[in-house]
Amino acid sequence: MTVKTFETITLERAVSHSGIVILTLNRPEAMNAMNTKMAVELIEAFHELKYDETVRVVIVTGSGTKSFCVGADLKERNGMSQKDWKKQHDYFEEVTAQIREFPFPVIGAVNGFALGGGMEIALSCDFRTAAEHAQVGLPEAKLGLIPGIGGTQLLSRILPIGLAKEMLFSGKRIGADEGRQWGLINELFSADELLNGTIRLADTIAKNAPLSLQAIKKAVNRGTETDLATGIAFELEAYYKCANSEDRLEGIYAFNEKRAPEWKGR
Repeated sequence: MTVKTFETITLERAVSHSGIVILTLNRPEAMNAMNTKMAVELIEAFHELKYDETVRVVIVTGSGTKSFCVGADLKERNGMSQKDWKKQHDYFEEVTAQIREFPFPVIGAVNGFALGGGMEIALSCDFRTAAEHAQVGLPEAKLGLIPGIGGTQLLSRILPIGLAKEMLFSGKRIGADEGRQWGLINELFSADELLNGTIRLADTIAKNAPLSLQAIKKAVNRGTETDLATGIAFELEAYYKCANSEDRLEGIYAFNEKRAPEWKGR
């Protein structure tokens, strides 16, 4: 991947595995709040990563240890016309859509506050890790709004409906430990260890067959939106695509020869 220079985000490869890309929201002076520029750059970055054949896992995190992302930059929105607000919101919607629809796993490494739209970015990831001091929440009801880039739908698919509604109705924040207990967060790490711990987790994923990773994400995402019979049909469609691949044979040869497989993605 040719690493481009962005103003509000950074992209880098993990040292441990070239297929792991770390995308960092990089506006620490604004607690990594998302402005229009960041949204546009995130869309561009995910579009480029989607066509990079070496990518296997993307980790999304924030710069520093204070904030993952506190949502929209309200200073930028001050005095914004309704037309400009809607135009900006279209970009925000596209950001979370790009994350949800990215063909490979995306992990949110929540390094601090993940609030409002920042929480929705984290929810759009396939799963989340977090620093022990992190706090997450969707406070939109306190501002006369509701989450608008996936929050109500994603949270209620991840948590039991009662817990999701409690968070949404109250607008309260919860700590990372409580989020872990609820199943909102998969793994907790110290602030210093969050990124390294998440990379280690990503390593276990990135070593697996790329077609399998893509097929699993697609089958789970599509299947959970429909009835069981249709979901099974999605699974079988993805299964046979993998079963008829060169990588499936490579996996068998590597297993029998007691060596690491050399995946081709075909």
